[in-house]
Amino acid sequence: MRIFLKTSLAVACTAVIATAWAQSPGNLTISGAEKAGNADGQIPVYEGPESTPSGWSVGKVRADYWRYKSEKPLFSISAANIDKYADKLSPGQIALFKQIKNYRMDVYPTHRDCGYPDWVQDNIKKNEQGAKLDASGDHLQSAMLPGLPFPGAKTGQQAIWNYLTRYRGVGAKWAKINTLVSPRPGSADWISVTSHQTLYFPWGKKGANALGPGESLFSIYFSYDAPAALAGQGLVQTFNFSNNETPTYYYFSGQRRVRRMPSYDYDAPQIGFENQYTVDEPWLFNGDIDRFDWKLVGKKEMYVPYNDFAMGDFKKTVDEVFKPDQVDPSARRYELHRVYVVEATLKPNMRHVSQKKVLYLDEDTYLALAGEDYDAQGKLWKAKEGYPVPVWELGGTCDVEPFAQYNLVAGRYVTDQTVIGTGEDVHYFESSSDPSFDSGYYTAENLRAISER
Repeated sequence: MRIFLKTSLAVACTAVIATAWAQSPGNLTISGAEKAGNADGQIPVYEGPESTPSGWSVGKVRADYWRYKSEKPLFSISAANIDKYADKLSPGQIALFKQIKNYRMDVYPTHRDCGYPDWVQDNIKKNEQGAKLDASGDHLQSAMLPGLPFPGAKTGQQAIWNYLTRYRGVGAKWAKINTLVSPRPGSADWISVTSHQTLYFPWGKKGANALGPGESLFSIYFSYDAPAALAGQGLVQTFNFSNNETPTYYYFSGQRRVRRMPSYDYDAPQIGFENQYTVDEPWLFNGDIDRFDWKLVGKKEMYVPYNDFAMGDFKKTVDEVFKPDQVDPSARRYELHRVYVVEATLKPNMRHVSQKKVLYLDEDTYLALAGEDYDAQGKLWKAKEGYPVPVWELGGTCDVEPFAQYNLVAGRYVTDQTVIGTGEDVHYFESSSDPSFDSGYYTAENLRAISER
């Protein structure tokens, strides 16, 4: 079923409101968000970063220790009452209600408790005058990291760079990740892939790190554990701040060889997922931004995923959470927040399977919480959601790792970066001497060495 919706955000987003950067600095948070709540009190005053709950430590289920874990939904949105709430939903969200039977959003009280440790806040203050993009606006040229390069972003490029450089420590490790693609309509066959993964952010170590020439945005290593057709295959890849080079090396276990991938970025299909998942789709958007013109449309009050602890509960089973047509509604939590609406339109003479992307970035953190892709004919194609939680081990910051992406045309969805069904949580590192948190780990030679063990 193809969804026909108008693509103009001036029409689709009727609740776009005045941007925070017109306000007095004293009324803004360190990220440039409005400290004040909204007029009817549904969005509260900014609370600041949440401290680590008593008794919690890395490896324990986060949901069990959250201070609001006993909250009940204020109300639920369904196809029967969607008209009442449509002004606070995105076109993609509305399409999901129209297309998926029994689709539901449970809306809870809003909590604005994502923030940054003091030393990251110091870096953000330095960036108010010092961070710069290059002449094209596509590459981050200078910034003090970790820290938002552009608090109170004034352009779409600044906003997306704030998301791409979100603080995630020096790196993160997953002992096991599940990546799933739901069955084709009429089928019961899932694509179910497990892997182990490491992310490395060379600028993410604690302190004030001035972005230098040639610095990498991040490096990734993963190796497939299942199914048998993919087991043993692995990849190392590095994305750069200052250019569009993305050196990628792939280990083919059947050949026992490492090959450099000539083009494994942008909209290249990821291996093993039947063209349902491209390289730039993890975390709603990932990688180089230069093929699109980015526009900051404004701000909107919107029901978005927030404090989605159930989506990080590694003791839950895959069958409990991931249903054939949707992520189970009881595992998704929504709150009313102000979001930046960022529209990316494909540049003339550039190629990409998406003609336009829209991202909804959290006002307090710039995390990508929802989004849409439009096809070459300008029709709504994909609806996306990211599921954020506080990362207590990093001093109160929040992050989006698990996400879902619904292909409205194919009638399938992808979910990735999920620890559900793995028995072990993601582990973020503020600092570490682990050899995988070093640029030398992400080379063809090392990939061969660690793959052939």
